Amino acid sequence: MSVKGLAHIAIQAKDYKATISFYIDVLGFKLGHHWSLPSFQIKEASMLISPDQRTCIEIFDNDAVIAAQGKKALSEEDIAHGALLHFAFYVDNVDEMYQKALAHGAKAFIEPDSLSLGEPPLLIKNAIVHSPNGEVIEFLEEVDFDMSNYTTSYRDASKA
Repeated sequence: MSVKGLAHIAIQAKDYKATISFYIDVLGFKLGHHWSLPSFQIKEASMLISPDQRTCIEIFDNDAVIAAQGKKALSEEDIAHGALLHFAFYVDNVDEMYQKALAHGAKAFIEPDSLSLGEPPLLIKNAIVHSPNGEVIEFLEEVDFDMSNYTTSYRDASKA
């Protein structure tokens, strides 16, 4: 038995409707299901489905009582720390998605750029924004992370 893939990531929204709108209108997600669960003080929750229908984002209202990793930022200027660092979405064009996100209330963090990572070099093009709800979102053009393309595996390199 093995993991088949990532099913979903759950977030809690400061502004539920605006967060849903950002993921649907800007990133192209579709509403898959909507519910409430009073026993957990969940007034509103939705499962949003990615355009490729392989990944979902579960969004809870701000007052929902749910288990969480890390803690909320106390203000807009604070950075929240926890296990989840950012979401990364593959996009066809990093520059266009970055501008679209900014036009819909996201805040600039790292402008579109190309990077070379590691040895042998892995070339990527990415940009990072803070969504209107505060999530750190990376836009990334397609990357081949297939380790079989490398002459030295990570395990071999980490022993050196």
